[in-house]
Amino acid sequence: MIALKGRSVYGGIARGVISFYQRDRISISRRKINDPEKEWDRYLEAKDAAVAELEALREQTAEKIGSADADIFYIQQLILNDSQFVRGVKEYIFDEKCNADYAVARTSQRLAEIMRQGDSDYIRERFTDVYDGSERIIRQLQNQSSSEFKLDEISIICAEDLLPSETATLDKSKVAAFCTRGGSTNSHTAILARTMNIPALIGLGDVKLEEYDGRYAIVDGYDGVIYIEPDNETTIRIKRREEEEGRKHELLQKLKGRRNVTRDGREIEVYANIGGLGDLESAIENDAGGIGLLRSEFLYLQRDSFPDEEELFYNYRRVVEDMKGKRVVIRTLDIGADKTADYFDLDKEENPALGMRAVRLCLRRQDIFRTQLRALLRASAYGKLSILIPMIIDVDEVYRVKDIIHKVKDELISKHIAFGEDVELGVMIETPAAVMISDLLAKEVDFFSIGTNDLEQYTLAIDRQNPNYENVVPPNHLAVLRMIKLVVENAHSHGIKVCLCGELGADLSLTEILMEMQLDALSVAPPQVLPVRRMIRSLNLSDRRQVHSNIQRVLHY
Repeated sequence: MIALKGRSVYGGIARGVISFYQRDRISISRRKINDPEKEWDRYLEAKDAAVAELEALREQTAEKIGSADADIFYIQQLILNDSQFVRGVKEYIFDEKCNADYAVARTSQRLAEIMRQGDSDYIRERFTDVYDGSERIIRQLQNQSSSEFKLDEISIICAEDLLPSETATLDKSKVAAFCTRGGSTNSHTAILARTMNIPALIGLGDVKLEEYDGRYAIVDGYDGVIYIEPDNETTIRIKRREEEEGRKHELLQKLKGRRNVTRDGREIEVYANIGGLGDLESAIENDAGGIGLLRSEFLYLQRDSFPDEEELFYNYRRVVEDMKGKRVVIRTLDIGADKTADYFDLDKEENPALGMRAVRLCLRRQDIFRTQLRALLRASAYGKLSILIPMIIDVDEVYRVKDIIHKVKDELISKHIAFGEDVELGVMIETPAAVMISDLLAKEVDFFSIGTNDLEQYTLAIDRQNPNYENVVPPNHLAVLRMIKLVVENAHSHGIKVCLCGELGADLSLTEILMEMQLDALSVAPPQVLPVRRMIRSLNLSDRRQVHSNIQRVLHY
């Protein structure tokens, strides 16, 4: 038996024969050309053909596994039509008089390197889309077709990594799991695995996976291990683990429709955080009490122009209607820092996490903000919608936002356009400044949402995206927990409610402490909704001695 350790991006147990995917190698050499115009025409024809292929792939993928995953091919279309990409190819062809396939290869290398150095994990992982799309143009130029990866039996797909176009053509009914040497939690392989609900391991390292092609294996997506030709003891142990997880899943399903009440009668709401329409089905499937945080920037990213009011309205209305009367909290645009789009034309900043982002940008670019607010208010006529303002650090910002909202409402009234009469306005508490003035903010808004991801970053002065700092401080830092407690006290003293919507809310070791702090709601990723609800129902907060002991144990005092 051989056991290879990786990092799990989706849990579960899978069995099958290893099928190693070896990508075709494309040979590209530089050639001197005499007619740049003719070569340029060859390139344009190949690019248009590649874009058409991507559109066909997009439609095919949308039909098989959903439109959210199919959008990756729309992104590749945007890349191939991007002015920077096209200009780069043109410069190579005309200035250096080189062949088109070489020009495409060099341009894609340059663009991919820029993306590798991007500010966010998402942008850094998209460099593979540059290679995937440019390779499609090169194949057109060389009159080559990519080989089809056929599966004859239930297989565990192993590879260096997989490109979107490669995963799109797989027979999904025969894929048991994915295992890759490289990759990350944001890679297309990881996203696809979560969509397909199958185990996936990444980061297996420098192992020659091709040597195990055709051998039987078991993937343990809970512990992040692939067992190649497992022995009898391992097979029995994995089977027991699978049965145990199955029982847990069945018990979780029984929580649907039940109240989130502790054994001594304390109740709390459990909502879902979603990043777009693609997560909505999961939130509904996991019986979330509502949407505690919809990150609205999903409609602004991965495109080359601003969405108009009608597009925004359609998407917001769909979420509100699909939640069937449950509360939907939509955070206004939080572009900036690690989430950027070129068409916003933002200045380059030395420290974008502390720069022009979120409400600061919206107050400066009120044309963008007003369009979003009109769409939000119009959607509020179709359900229970609340508006959440991010990155507030001063009461004056709230005054200015409220003034804009009042003016937008007046516009809608003058045009006889309906909107909800009871739209609540909340602010995100995600900076130390907001914590310290939370008593003043509570007088001006209807609710608070504590964003612990940014609150931890700004309080501890640590980049939360840098894996090198994971072990620098305890995961449940006393300073952050004390801030949460202070915010709750200030909110309740002014009669408003508080929801915690950061990663801390999904930490089951903290559920008891957060309940003890009197939080009114938790909002977590959709798959975490039922586990958090199960933990809540297991607690007995009336046992004061036990509660105090547990709090001391977690907070280390």
